[in-house]
Amino acid sequence: MTPEQFELFARIEQEHWWFVARRRIMRELVDVTVPSPDGALAVDIGCGTGGNIAALANRYRCVGIDESELAIAYARARFPHVEFVRSTDPATIASYVGQAGLVTCMDVVEHIEDDAAFLHQIVNAARPGATLVLTVPAGMELWSEHDVTNGHYRRYTIDGFAALWSGLPVRVRLLSAFNARLYPLVRAARALANRRGRAHGAAGTDFDMPPHAVNRTLERIFAGEVTALRRAVDTSRRPYSRGVSVIALLERTA
Repeated sequence: MTPEQFELFARIEQEHWWFVARRRIMRELVDVTVPSPDGALAVDIGCGTGGNIAALANRYRCVGIDESELAIAYARARFPHVEFVRSTDPATIASYVGQAGLVTCMDVVEHIEDDAAFLHQIVNAARPGATLVLTVPAGMELWSEHDVTNGHYRRYTIDGFAALWSGLPVRVRLLSAFNARLYPLVRAARALANRRGRAHGAAGTDFDMPPHAVNRTLERIFAGEVTALRRAVDTSRRPYSRGVSVIALLERTA
């Protein structure tokens, strides 16, 4: 990711509908599925400018880890009550993951060339009983300049994502597409962007702040999916078979 993208995310992620709704879904799923006491450690791998891990700070002792010095600088300035660590060292990351009751890795795996090896490292470092919350972008039919400039290697199908943890010591508590209600709108916007040869938003991305009323409406539509996702936890149901993203909740087993 570029400095311009980190600046953009730091500026809009507290208000933009996509960031806000994804954060709300993550937080509500954690609240109903993770029986960790207040003060337990939560670790966000690939924390970027810090908004996701900071959303958990009222319940957890939070640590965000990222390889980008600029992202960590933004995160520390914005959320001084959260610990942020700049590191790419697997041993350092594993030392934090191994202490955590909750590990999040949200829209990060698609940036890793060897995604399976990366996820294996996280799962193997996690302690039994820990919960992992993972999200990735879905559907190669949505591939656009937004993916290219963000440094994505791929977008995922649900089953393709699940293949990454095949054979690993995890129990799947939830696996589903999400951001499904807005999928037709996003697909049309991406198709238009591909025809135009450029992304819709700022810094080579599809992110820009829409008018307030539009932003709030999109946030409510996306965040409203949390009810169906909550009901699907610990069942075999996939409430949404197609969406802009995929979400998984995994429990590390013995």
